[in-house]
Amino acid sequence: MTPPNLNRALGELYGEPLLSTEVIKLRGDASTRSYFRVRVADAPTGRPASIIAMLLPEDAFKSDEGGKQPDNQRLPFLEVAELLESKGLPVPSIYVEDLTNRIILLEDLGDLTFEQQLRRTPRSDWQRLYGAAVDLLADLHERCVDLPSASIVSQRSFDRELLDWELDHFRAWGLEALFGPLDAAQTATVAAGFSTLVHEIEAMPYGFVHRDYQSKNLMVGPGGALTLIDFQDAMLGPRVYDLVALLCDSYVSLDLDLQESMIERYAALRRIQPSALRREFWLVALHRKLKDAGRFIYIDRVRENPDFLQWYPQSLVYVGRALGQAPGFEALERLLRETIPGFPDAVAQPASSME
Repeated sequence: MTPPNLNRALGELYGEPLLSTEVIKLRGDASTRSYFRVRVADAPTGRPASIIAMLLPEDAFKSDEGGKQPDNQRLPFLEVAELLESKGLPVPSIYVEDLTNRIILLEDLGDLTFEQQLRRTPRSDWQRLYGAAVDLLADLHERCVDLPSASIVSQRSFDRELLDWELDHFRAWGLEALFGPLDAAQTATVAAGFSTLVHEIEAMPYGFVHRDYQSKNLMVGPGGALTLIDFQDAMLGPRVYDLVALLCDSYVSLDLDLQESMIERYAALRRIQPSALRREFWLVALHRKLKDAGRFIYIDRVRENPDFLQWYPQSLVYVGRALGQAPGFEALERLLRETIPGFPDAVAQPASSME
């Protein structure tokens, strides 16, 4: 990020002459965006003393997460942020949009994510923390039942093309890139299992989906209040999808009892029959965690970022759990056991392509 680019956005927020600033590069995650904390000396009254500068990639309107790309004129992050804010949901304030220079200035929400809060909290208190996250999720979904037809969220969905793409992403990266090409019989087994799974998911009730409602994408503020981030890929999808993302989060190892209690909590809040929601949950968990396992290998092999390889084993722990809770995929389970050493509970972290 060059000073002239940043200076233009800062000038719009703080005025001229430009104030003295300290710019700190923040550690990146899986995103193609870059983030900087900007501390501003002697900020004027009513202006923040610290902000976050988001630097967008050159292809900011595109996503490599699969699915159709709507012909939208508004940056997805900005459009979804405005939608959620209009629904009274907690999102970071947007101070400046300088899309010419690919910069957005945002509210600084601090450094404490829900994931970090979990790691500093005894597991005996996780029930309370997850209760708050599930309550916010149910509120998010209730407020977003009715969406404008012109919204980018309404124009994107987990259709068959995307569901198939995500499973093929696992086959290509989570299986074959690590363990070699499947033979004809194995390919047929995978195809049959995936086809059944996609058919089941397509028949589920759909609604607003954040798409990555997990521990790294919830910021914790004073008093434990949660704020949503990383929502630019929001779309229509299975109503249980975000609950799966939260409770089968690859970055956190949750026990089945906690998962089941939070499924019950969400079902009560949304007035959904618990047994129906539970069935949907484990089918979507199987799909989501297969995709995640493949995604972590892709990020290493294509983006040359090995940081996510450590979460490949936990993704497959959840795949194994989902297979145990969602009968009908015995052939797929046998193939995974035969192909992936240690599947599902003792899988080793893959070696990085960077080594």
